[in-house]
Order: sequence, then C-alpha cells, then structure tokens
Amino acid sequence: MSKKKAMVLAAGLGTRLRPLTDLISKPMAPIVNKPVMEHIIELLKKHGYSDIVCNLHYYPEAIKNHFSDGQKLGINIIYSFEEVLLGTAGGVKNVEGFFEDSTLLIISGDALTDIDLSETLDFHKNKKGIATLALTEVEQPSQFGVVLIDKDHRITGFQEKPLPGEEKSNLANSGIYIFEQDIFNYIPAKKFYDFGKNVFPDLLEKQVPYYGFIHKQYWNDVGSLEEYQRGNFDALEGKVKVNIPGKQIREGVWVGKSCRIQEEVVIIPPVCIGNNCTIKKGAKLFGPIILGSNTIVDERAVLYRGIKWGSGYIGKDASLIGAIIGYNTRIKDKASVLEKAVIGSKSIIGDGIIIHPSVKIMSNEIIK
Repeated sequence: MSKKKAMVLAAGLGTRLRPLTDLISKPMAPIVNKPVMEHIIELLKKHGYSDIVCNLHYYPEAIKNHFSDGQKLGINIIYSFEEVLLGTAGGVKNVEGFFEDSTLLIISGDALTDIDLSETLDFHKNKKGIATLALTEVEQPSQFGVVLIDKDHRITGFQEKPLPGEEKSNLANSGIYIFEQDIFNYIPAKKFYDFGKNVFPDLLEKQVPYYGFIHKQYWNDVGSLEEYQRGNFDALEGKVKVNIPGKQIREGVWVGKSCRIQEEVVIIPPVCIGNNCTIKKGAKLFGPIILGSNTIVDERAVLYRGIKWGSGYIGKDASLIGAIIGYNTRIKDKASVLEKAVIGSKSIIGDGIIIHPSVKIMSNEIIK
C-alpha cells in the first residue's frame, strides 16, 4: 500500500493576528501551549499520513527548529521554502514531485480542527472527482468564502464574504482539499496562483466535476484575535479533540513538568499550565486560563479568562482579565491588562499601568 502524503500550508503572514504574530508565523501560534500546526500534524498522523511536506516563508526557522524532520512526532517532514510567495496552488505545484502518483491532501497549518480526514478521503474516492473541498457549516457566512453545491454535492459556485442576507450558502471553504494528480494540469509552474481565486473558478468554467464534503466536526480558521482566543478556550473545554500537554491533576486542570504551585493558590478550571511555571502564594487563576511554560505568576496576581504565552512574568497584585499576552512579556506589580487587550512578545508593562480593553500593544514595547 502506498504511503499517504499530505501538504501543510504554512507560508502565510498571519497579519490579522498581529501583534501576536509580529515575531512568529501564524502556524506557530500556540493553542493550549502547543503550536496550532502541531495539532494539525497530530491529526494527520492519526489518520495514517506518514509523509508531509510543508511550505515556508515567514519566520521559517521557527517552524523548522520546532518540528525538524518530524521524527519526534513519528512522521517524516520535509520543507519547501518560498523566497517569493507562490499562493496556495502555486505552493502545491512547487512540490509536485513529492506526491509522485498519489492522491494529495492539502491542509492549512494555521487552522484548528478535528475533522475526520479518513471520512473525507472516502467521500472523495466515492465521488471520483478531481477534487474534494471540506466544507464547514457557519453561522456568519459574511465572514467567509462560501461554497454552493447541488444535491449530488457537486460544487456549482462560490460567494466571497457575501453581505448578510445575500448569502446563497452557509458552507465555508475550510482550506482542506483532496486532489487527484490531474489537478497539476490546472496550475502553472513558478507563478503566484491561488486555489480560491484561480483554480476552482477555472474548473467550474471548464465543467470539470469536483465536490464538497460537509463535515460535522470542529473547525476554526483562527482568523482573528477573537477566534484565536475562542480556539484556545474551546480546546480547554473539550469542544475540539486535541491532545492537551501536561498531566491532568484534576478535572479540567493540566499542569506541565517541574511546576511549583505555592499555598493558597486558587485554581478554577479549565486551566492549562505549561512546564517550569511558578505560581506564588495567593495567586488566583479563574479559567479558562492558558499559561505558557517558564512563566512566573507572583503573589496575589489575578488571572481570569486569559492566555499568557511562555516565559515572562505576571507581577504581585497584577491582573490579567480576558487578555492575551505574547512570549517573554513582563506585566509588573499592580499592573492590569483588561478585556480583549493584546500585548505582543518581549514587551514590558510597568508597575501600576492599566492597559484598557481592546488596546493592542506591539512586540518589544516598554509601557511605563
């Protein structure tokens, strides 16, 4: 039996997640303390995909350093670096040789999903089309490119972010595709080319049959700061099936290795704490909370519905309420970071400073 091969698209810039993606690429943004792309690779492995190619462009070394050749995850990973972005389809064409004669699975490295890839492949094989797009039913079609299908699930058209009330479908394109080798005939080499803008309309025009598979599992494109927060909390609350790192010490509480939790600390689940964290006397963590590895939470600090990436510090009597904080950022004593505020990595918020709701602070800033 031939190996199942997949491509993970990881070359995007992640501009809508800034300031979190100032210093990292979007696939490396952590969901419950693990890069979102790692959850995708674990999903691929679960469904028997042993060989993966990954295209890179923005902060490529961080991805390569984290995943290396894939051996620690039990799979084989190779990389395709794009000096100039080639688009979703152009990036796939660029690695045509990797797939040899096999059916291709293409999946975004920056979405959070537990879609049944085996069921999707079975649907594709039964339909015998050139392509299958995994489709997600969404409540707000105006936020997405939606797909129109007929009663046989054959794709008949698209609407890009239709105005409320004008949508002809509530089926979003999930960015998960299965293709036969013939797809390469529709993608020119060495130029920017996109599935949504170029390939799929071209197939429609040429009346080449391809299909949409409506899955019933979880999918989140992590396309905004709100969706990023929701994805983390959904993972913590079990709404999407992912492997949460750490040891579950009680219902809804995961703690990593070598953590020190002092007396009088209050932890209300769900809470995920990374490795080598110190939580000092009297601190309060009201879930959902995600605390990255190597973080110090000082005495009497209060954390509520927040995400703190790894390293850095939350000071004495400081509060983090509904906010997201990047890597290696220090929130000093009695400072407050309030609802929907986002602070990039390697920043410092000085003693007693209040960061008001929805304020965004870039990476490498000092606020005092």
